[in-house]
Amino acid sequence: MNRLANASSPYLRAHADNPVAWFPWGAEAFALAAERDVPVMVSIGYSTCHWCHVMARESFQDAEAAAVLNDGFVSIKVDREEHPDVDAAYLDAASAFTPHLGWPLTVFASPEGRVFYAGTYFPPVPRPPQPSFRQVLAAVREAWTERRGDVDATGSSLRDALAAAATAPADAPPTLEHLAAAARAVVAREDREYAGFAAGPAFETPKFPNTPVLRFMQHPALASDAPDAAGVASRALAAMAGSDLHDTVEGGFFRYATRRDWSVPHYERMLTDNAGLVEVALAAGDDVAATDAARFLVDVLQLPTGGIAAAQDSESIIDGVRNEGGYYRVADRSGLQPPALDAKVVTGWNGHAIAALAAVGTRTDPRFLEAARWAADAVLESNVADDGTLRRASFDEIRSTAPATLEDYGGLARGLLALARATGEVVYASRARALVDLCLGDGGIHVPGGGDPVLVAQGMQPHGVPSDGASPSGPSVFAAAALDLWRLGAGERYRTAADTLVRAASDTALATPLAHGAILDVALGLASAPRQVVVVGETDAEIADAARRVAADVVAVLSPAQAQAFAEAGFELFAGKAAIGGEATAYDCRAFTCALPTTDPAALV
Repeated sequence: MNRLANASSPYLRAHADNPVAWFPWGAEAFALAAERDVPVMVSIGYSTCHWCHVMARESFQDAEAAAVLNDGFVSIKVDREEHPDVDAAYLDAASAFTPHLGWPLTVFASPEGRVFYAGTYFPPVPRPPQPSFRQVLAAVREAWTERRGDVDATGSSLRDALAAAATAPADAPPTLEHLAAAARAVVAREDREYAGFAAGPAFETPKFPNTPVLRFMQHPALASDAPDAAGVASRALAAMAGSDLHDTVEGGFFRYATRRDWSVPHYERMLTDNAGLVEVALAAGDDVAATDAARFLVDVLQLPTGGIAAAQDSESIIDGVRNEGGYYRVADRSGLQPPALDAKVVTGWNGHAIAALAAVGTRTDPRFLEAARWAADAVLESNVADDGTLRRASFDEIRSTAPATLEDYGGLARGLLALARATGEVVYASRARALVDLCLGDGGIHVPGGGDPVLVAQGMQPHGVPSDGASPSGPSVFAAAALDLWRLGAGERYRTAADTLVRAASDTALATPLAHGAILDVALGLASAPRQVVVVGETDAEIADAARRVAADVVAVLSPAQAQAFAEAGFELFAGKAAIGGEATAYDCRAFTCALPTTDPAALV
């Protein structure tokens, strides 16, 4: 029975014809494992993962390996981008068995969901110290049938240890002094020769853009106590833009570099990386780099429906042969078929793209602003259920059954708020507030429905503080959206929500700032008075253009009618603000206290 052919994930569809009897993620697979009394193998990857493709060709398409799996296991295939909480929970568990986490992630669990062994890529033949995939299967089956007590004890103790690892929230959010110290620790990790960051004192590769920490370093509140912080971000951006990581033909940046000097890229191109780099470039004043990443998002990833695809693959077929990166190494690509898109529309990720495109669209090319509006309208149409709750993703006309996460509610809300500020259309801000409100209640901050039902039933929800890797974690981006709502005058409850999430992550984030840039950026927003610049009047006036280049937490350019609509909708920042004498008028505010209104662009500098 082919259970993956109509999946909402292109990654699952790519495995539909494997001889492995795959199940999608869900309770059915675990129930069958219990009925058969066999272990579960959970294989987690994503569509543009190179080694996922390799393991699929070597093992999952091999009839003999598939026969072993089908006889002794129930096999589940998971798209980590569709089920990020499943991925996070199993990464937590896998860390007990291997220090080298990554994808494909290969996890073995009991029918009750208790993990007892895990690894990543396993080759088809032994490559010491790596065993072959079939050797792993044999060892797991032997342990399951001959040493069940040990297997059950391992699974139970691991689940208990993960639950106990959850950290208590800090008594107070970090101060500016704490955050400046974290920024100085990041400065000390900079590769002074080639810029950016990499692991260890010798700057071992691979090298990733790490956009969340670059945005943290650009916060104006660090200028006094960590004066080189913004320079770290500017140098990293310049190094990437001038390296092989940057695709000068179609725009955008590749996933990571395999060498310290940013050369020899891993050629997949991701929505998340490029949306983040648009915002880094805008903050650095590099409109050229911002425009270049934005044109990739629009010209390559934006789909005919308006939604923005998750990624573009690294592999293509050239002269009938599968080629890793070959398409991107050619300047004239007109005669080549481009690598495939992972065309699923992930709600939270589209929120990142909407925010980035709205911002760059007001600074450079209005077509990006229209692309942001098109993407927002598409996601609100396809990825919102009838009751107002979100879906994690969609693919063509297929809506994913995966529950939306805090990343989706926060990411889309933040994108809609950026679009509202850029267009002056309050409807987007109201939709954003409604999404955040769905996750706020007496029981704390959580998504409607409480998360993935299988993980909840198994007690396998992710624990601890999630890192901000290629993009902000769910708690981080939700905190950012809540803070944005407070800055617009939507109410103190939103600042409280951001504060709650920052406190929960504070100790871990301060100790490991490179991995928690997004939540530290929100912490800076809580620790410093916000700057809010509102221009009421002609959107193409000189003072409006000046406002858009101000390093402020809120920049909004609206007509008088739009400003009134925002105020009437409960966004108090806009109350009483008008175009004086019919001229475009700027209000430059610090923590909701505004200087005298001005029509002079120089007053904003």
